[in-house]
Amino acid sequence: MQLAEFQKRIRDRYFATDNARGIPGTFLWLSEEIGELAHALGKAAKGEPDHANLEEEFADCMAWLCTLANITGVDLEKAIKDKYFGADGGPKGEK
Repeated sequence: MQLAEFQKRIRDRYFATDNARGIPGTFLWLSEEIGELAHALGKAAKGEPDHANLEEEFADCMAWLCTLANITGVDLEKAIKDKYFGADGGPKGEK
């Protein structure tokens, strides 16, 4: 799966609700998910890892990031390519 495919899946399923909630409310949801990821990472750092929970929280954060990108009109895959990859597909700024 490509990032663009995932972003489209999130858009197809949730855009109407997400757009109605708006940017501030959606950012709060993302922030809450980042907090849940922080909690899961904290448990792992203390030697109490729950790998399934970590996977879930990472996935939730990615979904909410895609949601914000969708309602602000940002193509995440393009943004990442533009920022981190050179014209030849290699790392930007590195030879």
